[in-house]
Amino acid sequence: MKAFYISKHGGPEVCVYATDYPDPVAKAGEVVLRVRASTLNYHDIFTRRGMPGITLDLPVVPGLDVAGEVADIGKGVEGWSIGDRVVVDPINRVSRGTVGETIDGGLAEYCVVPAHQLVRVPDNVDFDTAAVMPTAYATALRMMFTNGRVSAGEKVGILGASGGVGVCCVQLARLAGAEVVAFASSQDKLDRLKALGADHVINYQEKDFLGEIHALYGKPSRRGPKSANGLDVIVNYTGGDTWVKSLQTLRVGGRLLTCGATAGFDPKEDIRYIWVFELQVLGSNAYTREDIEKCLQLASEGKLKALIDETYPLENAAQAFARVEERRVLGKVVVHP
Repeated sequence: MKAFYISKHGGPEVCVYATDYPDPVAKAGEVVLRVRASTLNYHDIFTRRGMPGITLDLPVVPGLDVAGEVADIGKGVEGWSIGDRVVVDPINRVSRGTVGETIDGGLAEYCVVPAHQLVRVPDNVDFDTAAVMPTAYATALRMMFTNGRVSAGEKVGILGASGGVGVCCVQLARLAGAEVVAFASSQDKLDRLKALGADHVINYQEKDFLGEIHALYGKPSRRGPKSANGLDVIVNYTGGDTWVKSLQTLRVGGRLLTCGATAGFDPKEDIRYIWVFELQVLGSNAYTREDIEKCLQLASEGKLKALIDETYPLENAAQAFARVEERRVLGKVVVHP
């Protein structure tokens, strides 16, 4: 079959497009999917580069997020039929492992996964939309609602708003009735985020985002009426040199929400802001199956839009990887086998 795989850790040159990759076979408890859409995440870049402390058996087909149809069913699998429309929960919650990392993922014509990782796709949700939901959107939902408790009337700032997680955070904050400030690095991205529902947009490449927040909502103070100045919530899954400034945007009792550290996991810290302003730093580690199902439900109801930046055929998956790695994406990149 056709597949795009990582031969060894390294740069873009270690990825190979092949037309004779071995066809997957369903063992007991597994199903084979005819892949209809797979979306890339920055996690796929980390898988290619190699991650400290994690040893992978290579080659491997990347692509955590996979949507398609059941094509074959292994022994002992119940509740599924040939042709069922499904999306995969990438994390194996029975035995350790991740689709597109420890087993072959979605950048192929077919892939095999344990049946317990399948999630049914509503009839009115297309495959591209379904493939967007697991890693990015379900992570955003868990961070914003399950753990972050974003609610109506709150002022919410979102760093990295143009990425897959970020665009979903913008939508979820608006869905909750919050006032949204979205940060991005180009006018095109800012315009599209504004169209998506952001109330304010700020180019962090051209302006100091901390100063812009203080101009919008006042500089936070720990006493008197000014204690209400600042944001109620800031989303920061980039880390790096934005970390302390993010803390400084928050009002007394404000919340910083994080689910990653794409720009650096060991930033300079100033914990004085945490205790002086009684801030809450709330982490979210990926998502649950229920988070994926909730995202699919919201998409089915028309309340959540899968923002797709670009689609590529499988033979051009290298271009899709480059677009993600160079952060030229607003939303998600989809690959069609």
